[in-house]
Amino acid sequence: MVARIVNSALLVCAGAIFGFIGTVAHQSSATLAGIAVPWGLIVALVGSGCLLAGIRLVTTGRIPTLMVALGLLVAITVLSFKSAGGSVLIPDNIAGKIWVIAPVVIAAIAIAWPRVVRADRRVN
Repeated sequence: MVARIVNSALLVCAGAIFGFIGTVAHQSSATLAGIAVPWGLIVALVGSGCLLAGIRLVTTGRIPTLMVALGLLVAITVLSFKSAGGSVLIPDNIAGKIWVIAPVVIAAIAIAWPRVVRADRRVN
């Protein structure tokens, strides 16, 4: 029982770390051949998606993936509010809107994904 609680707390922390880093980095972009490439948003979404999919694939239940999603989404929600000084980390632009909506969709897909049954194969 204690191991499950500690495991859940660590999974929430892992999700929160990805949420914090993704929120800070999602506005980063670079210009390549005159086109602005939002590399921060791409890396944040791919990283969050890989974390959620990886946890879903290596565990047998949905609860660990739910814990990661909880940490990720709570971190994004907390950082979306205006700070005491009036600054915001998630501005009202297309990258900010994608960063707020896409992790919810990715988490819902990862949590709802059916369990993959692997056949045991013996090598003779």
